[in-house]
Amino acid sequence: MKSDGADHYSFRNLKKSNMSFEQVFDHIIKFMNLRPNGNYRLMVGTDSQVHAKHTTFITGIVILNEGKGAWACIRKVIVPRKMLQLHERISYELSLSEEIVSLFTEERKDQLIDIVLPYIYKGASFTMEGHIDIGAGKRSKTSKFVTEMVSRMEAMGVEPKIKPDAFVASSYANRYTKRRNG
Repeated sequence: MKSDGADHYSFRNLKKSNMSFEQVFDHIIKFMNLRPNGNYRLMVGTDSQVHAKHTTFITGIVILNEGKGAWACIRKVIVPRKMLQLHERISYELSLSEEIVSLFTEERKDQLIDIVLPYIYKGASFTMEGHIDIGAGKRSKTSKFVTEMVSRMEAMGVEPKIKPDAFVASSYANRYTKRRNG
């Protein structure tokens, strides 16, 4: 099997650290195979936190079976400077999400769809979402970036979600950005 560059990523969750993307993908397949008739949402989102001498970026990957549980992991990237420009930081968050979304090649997405396919007529489903840590509200400092960031996610063939629906970025990944050592 030819390499798609996915082998240089490192992911972790509460149970396991230093997982390759291949291992993450295997976990997602195993999780979906437990209940192939489920309603699955594969979600990728990134959040950041500016610290004194660096900026921490956490990208979360979550496979959710609606009402039946989830499996998740994170990837941490540290930029060795304070990224104070909001547009630069939001754009970089999205770039990291896009990077992970791109690892879910058409072939890999087809493998996931094939799990639920025999159960589609019984209500099974699979969607892939890109969670963007921005809001469209009038009081949101990020509202002026919504069109640009949503367009980038749509261009990747992924359903964009913004706050309050972007919980992988705004809640799951956010938890890990606050920690000094991540």
